[in-house]
Amino acid sequence: MILNVSGRTDIVAFYTPWFINRYHEGFVDVRNPIYPKLVSRIYFNDVDLIVFCTKNPHPILPYLKEMNKPILFQVTLTPYKIDIEPNVFDKKQVILDIKKIANLLGKENVYVRYDPIFLNNYYTLDYHLRAFEKLCKELDGYIAHIIVSFIDDYKNVRKNMNALRIKNFTNEDFKKLGLSFSKIAHTHHMTVQTCGEYNTLEEYGFRVGDCVPRCLVKKITGKNYPKWKGRNNKYCSCASMVDIGSYNTCMHYCKYCYANYDEEQIKDNVRKHYNDSTMLIGYLESDDKISVRKN
Repeated sequence: MILNVSGRTDIVAFYTPWFINRYHEGFVDVRNPIYPKLVSRIYFNDVDLIVFCTKNPHPILPYLKEMNKPILFQVTLTPYKIDIEPNVFDKKQVILDIKKIANLLGKENVYVRYDPIFLNNYYTLDYHLRAFEKLCKELDGYIAHIIVSFIDDYKNVRKNMNALRIKNFTNEDFKKLGLSFSKIAHTHHMTVQTCGEYNTLEEYGFRVGDCVPRCLVKKITGKNYPKWKGRNNKYCSCASMVDIGSYNTCMHYCKYCYANYDEEQIKDNVRKHYNDSTMLIGYLESDDKISVRKN
């Protein structure tokens, strides 16, 4: 089993003490997001690999050496300011932390996500080219792969259109970004690829790959994992993973987020988070139906 920590929220940034408690106790409970009375119990003994997805790896750093599981890191680092990312950790520190993780785990096990990309009158194409070059220069020698994707039509995106003020990409925009990003990444000894996109930019030098490649997972775990069919994206062929997060619980409040769409619900959920609970939000209830998940 591959544990995704997490695509539904940023557990590392906001809930590391809870996660470490679960790791030490040996299991975690996860509510089904559609049928909340159904609870999956996951034992860490059944976990082959942990994939941490975060905008702020700092809280988990002191605990990495004590984990006896293989780890992959996906750190999202974008150039937006507080108008788009109101509560994101200091990005200079994030870069320092990425370097520390790469030194600990090896650069092949750390992916940086420049994700999502969108354009408006302030965040122009040239703005992104400058930001991407600065990022690659900072991380030259520490990471090998950068993943990019483009903003999607999520509920939260539609709600925040006044803040995002999105301008559509033209074919020339895609070409300029593709050629420029490819050249910048190559100059700094990195590959660049899209993630879950119809427009892969392969013709401009982007690598075709997945954000959690099955070949890398097999190399790390010695096991084959099927295509991830749980994600509603026909362009995704990552290895299958089990997410232990909950929607509407991330306190970054990014305007483009797919996992948040109700800020009042986020605040309510945060009030129901307890570090001693077996699950991220609330406690187990007497009528919950628990099933042990093995894969």
